[in-house]
Amino acid sequence: MPFVYNMDPALFRIGSFEIRYYGLVYVLAFVVLYFYFRWLIANKKISLTIDDVYDLVFYNLLGVFIGSRLFHCLVWEPSYYLANPLKILYFWEGGMAYHGGLIGVALATWLFWRREEIRSKISFARLADILSFPAVFALALGRIANFINGELPGTVTNVSWCVYFPRYEGCRHPQQIYAAIKRFIILGIMFFINRKKNKEGFIFWVMVTLFGIGRVLIDFFRDDPRWLGLTLGQYLSFAMFVTGVIVLVKHYRRDIKRVFA
Repeated sequence: MPFVYNMDPALFRIGSFEIRYYGLVYVLAFVVLYFYFRWLIANKKISLTIDDVYDLVFYNLLGVFIGSRLFHCLVWEPSYYLANPLKILYFWEGGMAYHGGLIGVALATWLFWRREEIRSKISFARLADILSFPAVFALALGRIANFINGELPGTVTNVSWCVYFPRYEGCRHPQQIYAAIKRFIILGIMFFINRKKNKEGFIFWVMVTLFGIGRVLIDFFRDDPRWLGLTLGQYLSFAMFVTGVIVLVKHYRRDIKRVFA
């Protein structure tokens, strides 16, 4: 039976001030990141200090917000945001691009890692592997937040679980939920692979590869402009997929074989 969207994107309001579920996802993501690293330190799985973790969270906070927001504003809707530049700061209204967030976090993590006192404690590849787990969890919650916000609806359909979103004509695929499920599945695959000893960086590149092909497939249900039958997100994600496959085949053949052993 079709679902009529009537959800309030705000958890609560006081006058003009409001706290949205979308913003809470980011807060939860960094809380999970912090406690995950504390657990790793307590169990002597990494040699970073708590102060290092504070710095890492701060670097990634800047990376994800700046990267994802600027990518969305300047790549997806440049004409609107160039005409309304202050709106770039209104991140609570939604509009955080995954590809920009990935670039932002990767750059922020590299800037954190390149400090001499950090390089002596952990490799960049190992750090990327570790960060992949809380990142995928947060990204899955992010798609659920997109659904609560009533944004990024799918294409018009007549399937029994379609959703009527406000401001959009027709009943549509809840592609945000499809994307969230895809990301939870990827997280499960990563945990499965991580049971065995792998070369550093393998988990990260598995994540990149699976996210790439997953986005290509899910975006067929997304109502975005298309060029030659594909969305911009699909082209970018296909590039991620190809890059991931090349890196995995070139540097991680033994790890791939162990997955299926």
